[in-house]
Amino acid sequence: MRRLLPDPQVELDGAELERIYDYPDSLTAPWVQVNFVSTADGASTVDGRSSGMSSRGDKRIFALGRDLADVIMVGAGTAHIEGYGGVKRTEVRAERRARHGLSEVPPIAVVTRRCSVEPDSPLVADTAAAPIVLTCSAAPEERRAALTDAGADVVVAGDHTVDLSKALAALAERGLLRVNCEGGPHLFGELIAENLVDQLCLTVAPLLVSGDATRIAVGLLPSAAPVPLELASVLTEDGHLMLRYRRR
Repeated sequence: MRRLLPDPQVELDGAELERIYDYPDSLTAPWVQVNFVSTADGASTVDGRSSGMSSRGDKRIFALGRDLADVIMVGAGTAHIEGYGGVKRTEVRAERRARHGLSEVPPIAVVTRRCSVEPDSPLVADTAAAPIVLTCSAAPEERRAALTDAGADVVVAGDHTVDLSKALAALAERGLLRVNCEGGPHLFGELIAENLVDQLCLTVAPLLVSGDATRIAVGLLPSAAPVPLELASVLTEDGHLMLRYRRR
């Protein structure tokens, strides 16, 4: 993997990659990083999933996003389509997280208005860290109770939909400030609408797919001006571009 910007470098080692993708020091409020991959013509999926666009370099950066985070946020639809389970412990992950003073594995926080996560799903039943379910008071009480009984930490944030500012505040109350969001497009769109995105890590795959695949962020028409970003780094490997944008 090579760095193109800043300071072009022929080859990056693990320590340098970790430095580039680490979170800011001394956080006092949630800091939200969003990870996405898209094709060169803007599709966020191939055959309905994102895995077909990934590369070795993209997978390394994806793993770093998890390894350096306090919590992984994901929409329930994406978690279901991509077959999410709990984050697994590995020697590399455990060493890296211990060095940064983090828990052994990060919990996954699932955003779901209807509390649609099943109590026996791998997210709940196959995990080393209890999942957090971010939902709203309109979600059926029996679903919330069943997830609580199964060991999930159920957080009610909002009335008829999930209020993401309240959800992030609840994560902060649990000491989870380094937030790594893995999609999907609707959750990303809602984060943009509420001006809650601090960094976007976007991998552009050298593929053209056309079709009706959605873009990486979708939602209602924006009510405010576009969020200005600055390009913080550009890496490349195997024809993929790994772009990192930070809020200006």
